[in-house]
Amino acid sequence: MSTAPLATPSEDLYDEMYLASGEVRPHYASFAQWFASQSGDAMAVKRAEADLLFRRIGITFSLSGDEGGTERLIPSDLIPRIIDASAWELMEQGLVQRVKALNRFLHDVYHDQAILRAGVVPAEQVLANAQFLPMMMGLNLPHQTYAHVVGVDIVRHNDGRFFVLEDNLRVPSGVSYMLSNRKMMMRLFPDLFRRVGVRPVEHYPALLLQTLRSSSLVDDPTVVVLTPGRYNSAYFEHAFLAKQMGVELVEGQDLFVRQGVVYMRTTDGPRRVDVIYRRLDDVFLDPLAFRADSMLGVPGLAAAYRLGEVVIANALGTGVADDKSIYPYVPEMIRFYLGESPILENVPTWQCRRPDDLNYVLAHLPELVVKEVHGAGGYGMLVGPAASREEIEVFEKVLRANPSNYIAQPTLSLSACPTYVAQGVAPRHIDLRPFVLVGRDIRMVPGGLTRVALREGSLVVNSSQGGGTKDTWVLERELP
Repeated sequence: MSTAPLATPSEDLYDEMYLASGEVRPHYASFAQWFASQSGDAMAVKRAEADLLFRRIGITFSLSGDEGGTERLIPSDLIPRIIDASAWELMEQGLVQRVKALNRFLHDVYHDQAILRAGVVPAEQVLANAQFLPMMMGLNLPHQTYAHVVGVDIVRHNDGRFFVLEDNLRVPSGVSYMLSNRKMMMRLFPDLFRRVGVRPVEHYPALLLQTLRSSSLVDDPTVVVLTPGRYNSAYFEHAFLAKQMGVELVEGQDLFVRQGVVYMRTTDGPRRVDVIYRRLDDVFLDPLAFRADSMLGVPGLAAAYRLGEVVIANALGTGVADDKSIYPYVPEMIRFYLGESPILENVPTWQCRRPDDLNYVLAHLPELVVKEVHGAGGYGMLVGPAASREEIEVFEKVLRANPSNYIAQPTLSLSACPTYVAQGVAPRHIDLRPFVLVGRDIRMVPGGLTRVALREGSLVVNSSQGGGTKDTWVLERELP
């Protein structure tokens, strides 16, 4: 049984592994030679072994529309997404630039608001934004860092260029799947890594812990991971990262505030907590400051935070910078704060709150992707080319009723990568989420979470919508 792709890539589709002529791209050459030598039966055995490993570890996710919220195994494909060294270097420079500007923006809107006074970003889109927290006004954070962990979603268009699809600054997830994919691939194909020359990502937990510790002004800070609990769809990741960092995984009931200081309940008595890596949204963090009905947070946590007695990563109020209505202004933020031209481009975006933009979007719904400004996980969106006429008509009514809640973008032809499917191997659309860590320095591991849309023709890669993942390989060296 052959492991070759089922079809030659289309000229209109950027295939990460193959040129339109069917030739292998240079940075995939070593892998392709190895892959061609593998029998279909041998790879089938490896795929079954990979599924077994993931089931034993417990790498699951709740699938949208599944009654009862049943946990499903996240498919992990054995054909990696490979990025050559020069492409990664460019991407890394662009990500560092972007995250710098976003942190500068957050500090600015909660202090001098210079970018609003200059009219670069409309004040009403920030000050009236549900993610903007007035309690953060004038609060000085250590190193002026708001977003300590940033996941930036990047896509590659059919012309080969990288575009930023969105920024995730609140509680970006997925890094555990990046690490688990790498561990699984190294276990199954150890010789292949030496043959291809892949840069490591396994040190991410150590970098994350260093980042969190450096965010505190305390010499030897106590760090914890705050989770909503085991019923959260990303609980595996919370537990995984806490274990990998060697810190406590806590729920809200495990913490309490006394005289403005946060403590953790332990068998040896209360222990002060200095840094909280929180994995729940702002509104659930403190029932005294936000939702009174929240059973997940810690009463008094917001007050302790304002007193500077604890660091929360990511900071409260960071959501105003990753709101999809703010996303179109990030290139201008880079110019405003850094005096530089953006290295990574945004996807062209129509803001439906603007009457002219709304009229255009309504007239072109079958061609566009329309998203909720506060949405995530692939929910609340319309993919026009894949939608039925009835779905478009329903969405049009929703859009007319609340246009300010939506943005629209052209339907990009996301790049594809050969992927195992029921019929064999075929191209499937992918994106990439690298993770950027911001402490005293900005650091990242060479790789990220590659998500793949497993349904033929689908552009929705989210795990919650039935997508899968791939290991992401960044090459150690330039090819001769």
